[in-house]
Amino acid sequence: MDVRDVAALVTGGASGLGLATARRLIARGARVVLCDLPGSRGADVAAELGQGTRFAPADVADEASMQAAVAMAEGLGPLRVLVHCAGRGGSKRILDREGAPMPLEHFQEIIRVNLTGSFNVLRLAAAAMARTAPVAGEGGVERGVCIMTASIAGYEGQIGQSPYATSKAGVIGLTLVAARDLASRHIRVCTIAPGIFDTPLLGRLPEPVRQALNASVPNPARLGVAEEYAMLAMQILENPYLNGETIRLDGALRMPPR
Repeated sequence: MDVRDVAALVTGGASGLGLATARRLIARGARVVLCDLPGSRGADVAAELGQGTRFAPADVADEASMQAAVAMAEGLGPLRVLVHCAGRGGSKRILDREGAPMPLEHFQEIIRVNLTGSFNVLRLAAAAMARTAPVAGEGGVERGVCIMTASIAGYEGQIGQSPYATSKAGVIGLTLVAARDLASRHIRVCTIAPGIFDTPLLGRLPEPVRQALNASVPNPARLGVAEEYAMLAMQILENPYLNGETIRLDGALRMPPR
């Protein structure tokens, strides 16, 4: 997929993985809509990025606000790229120390954002892509590419991660089915499953804890950086034979129970 002069929608685009991807897309000539929560720095970030970058405040699990974000992207050109990075974490055991069960609302909210939100964004972006004219490339005909974000927790969830791991396993399970569903529309779907990445949250950890996290990664023995996610996203966009695949980006890390 040649991203020059096409519209791209990047959720979670105000920071982290989404922002790094948006920067790379803009550098390749795409017109980008950053989608993030209303309270984020999205508007300021869009202004800083320039080149017609727009900000769409939205909750990824809300149909109306995501429809507005997709429409904004369509206003910039044919929507052919979705990179869905938005999501949330949360650690809580199924039973607490006193034996009380996890509040159902905690589980439901993480599923709502991470899994329902992923499907909502995917279906609305795919509908917009299906309305575009197909373009011919070296690998055949394409209308668009959807990239979702899971986590290695979807394979090896740790203690306290049951809602998060379940939501990310759902995204992994959705990937191949979505790719098959959308194949007749010439829309590819892939997912990136990051390992431990250097985020502002991890930046607040004591240095000994950070060093232990670094040492847990086989090679390279360090945390991932957002630019490496963005690099892989661009490789998925540019390689027309990548489809229906969830790609681990984790330095060969396999998570222990805790």
